[in-house]
Amino acid sequence: MIKQVLKAELSAAHEYFNRSTRELTEADSGFAPKEGMFTAAAQVAHVAQTIEWFVDGAFAPEGFSMDFEAMDKEVRSCASLADARARFEKAVAHAHRVIDDHSDEEWMAALPPGPIMGGLPRSTIFGAINDHTAHHRGALTVYARLQGKVPPMPYMEM
Repeated sequence: MIKQVLKAELSAAHEYFNRSTRELTEADSGFAPKEGMFTAAAQVAHVAQTIEWFVDGAFAPEGFSMDFEAMDKEVRSCASLADARARFEKAVAHAHRVIDDHSDEEWMAALPPGPIMGGLPRSTIFGAINDHTAHHRGALTVYARLQGKVPPMPYMEM
C-alpha cells in the first residue's frame, strides 16, 4: 500500500512538472533571468539530479551526498533542455524502479542519522521530491513568462 502512495505522489510531481514547463523549448535552454542564476536547462537538470540524490541517498549506507559544490557544477554544465528533460525522465523512471525494489517495511525504516531528514521514514523523501520539484517548476513558469510564453495550469488540462 505504501509503495502505491509513493508511486502516485511521484507520478503527480512528474506530470505537473512536465505540464508546467512544456512551453519552454530547446531555444530557451540558455535563458536565465540574471547572470549567475540557473539556466532553464540547468534548472531541469537540477530537478532530475535531486530526484536521483534523494532516491539513491535514502538507501546508501553513508546517507546523502553532501558534495553540493560538485552537484551544482554538474547541472550548470547542462546546456540543452532536451538533454535535461531526458535526464528528468530517466530520474523519474529510476525512482519508480527503486520504489518497486523495496518493501513497504523498508520504506518505513528510518533514514540514516544526519542533517537530511535523519531518523524520519525513508518514504518522506517523496514529499521532499514533490516540494522541490514544485519549487523549480514554479521558477520555470516565471522563466517562460519572461520569454513571453504562457505556461498551462499544472493540475489539469484546460
